[in-house]
Amino acid sequence: MFTGIVEELGSVVSVGHGRIRIGATTVLTDAEIGDSIAVDGCCLTVVETGDGTWDADLSDETLKATTLGDRQPGDRVNLERPVRAQDRLGGHIVQGHVDGVGEIVTPAPDLRVRMPRDLLRYVVEKGSVTVDGVSLTVVDVLDDGFTVALIPHTAAVTTLGLKGPGDRVNLEVDVTVKYVERLLTWHTGSPAVAPPKEH
Repeated sequence: MFTGIVEELGSVVSVGHGRIRIGATTVLTDAEIGDSIAVDGCCLTVVETGDGTWDADLSDETLKATTLGDRQPGDRVNLERPVRAQDRLGGHIVQGHVDGVGEIVTPAPDLRVRMPRDLLRYVVEKGSVTVDGVSLTVVDVLDDGFTVALIPHTAAVTTLGLKGPGDRVNLEVDVTVKYVERLLTWHTGSPAVAPPKEH
């Protein structure tokens, strides 16, 4: 479990053949083989460590469902280690399980993100959403996505300050909302109502 509070900006050293190598400092201080680290909001398992680098395997599902397959050597990525029981929960509960890929329409500070319509029902005004692993508060819910107000600090210490229109981002909606929907569906015996799909 993560909080969506990015610990450091790492950089992609290499990617390909089902593996990614990340250059980092902070997240490596106590990293061991088998540990989890979130990369742009995607929970990955450390399979190898080197001098200032760590490797993770990328499954076909990860490459299909996230933006990690788009990464190139030199790209910056948001990194976060899992939360410990004694840590402050500064953001919100983030699983590191990407729900979909969105697209930036308007860059920071008034960030606007277009998202898949089937995820829109999980986004609420003043609710939480994770964009590339960053816990953010929704300002407005739109017909095709949402907006957030990015403070200068967040823009400076995450990749969101570097992204522009057309850039793809990993999205994770608040898991609590999905649990509530599932419970209501089970109790009422009717499927949740989703917005109509675009053709």
